[in-house]
Amino acid sequence: MWIKNSALLLLVVTLFISCDKKRVFDEYKSVGSAWHKDSIVTFNLPELDSTKRYNLFVNLRANNNYQFNNLFLIVALELPNGFTKVDTLEYQMAETDGTLLGNGFSDLKESKLFYKENVRFKSKYKVHIKQAVRENGKIPGVTALDGITEVGFRIEKKE
Repeated sequence: MWIKNSALLLLVVTLFISCDKKRVFDEYKSVGSAWHKDSIVTFNLPELDSTKRYNLFVNLRANNNYQFNNLFLIVALELPNGFTKVDTLEYQMAETDGTLLGNGFSDLKESKLFYKENVRFKSKYKVHIKQAVRENGKIPGVTALDGITEVGFRIEKKE
């Protein structure tokens, strides 16, 4: 019986790992129960094969406390030479009825948000991500963005 269970567990683990062949880097960092507007989430990327191309994603874990339809992020890609490429990005986070988008069976949803495609790395890079959500008609940003619990960054091999 023990051998059957071990074989089944090995099969499940093998299937799970093989389903994600494109993954090169995938890391999350907690921002607590609310993501402060001055909190910058930083990822130190590994040195990657400079002959290959990659697709980049921002991953988020959010719950039903997230009260906005969309999300604005400022993502900075810091190159080894000190130069930084900064993008302001907007993503839809909820349906018009307020239902949170993303994958998950509970009130916690995971969203894989496209950032850049076909990127070639020449050395080690850093990625800095901060939220830039504002309420309609208000200039100052939302100080504490409720509902976003973790911010992640993912690199996949381009096929």
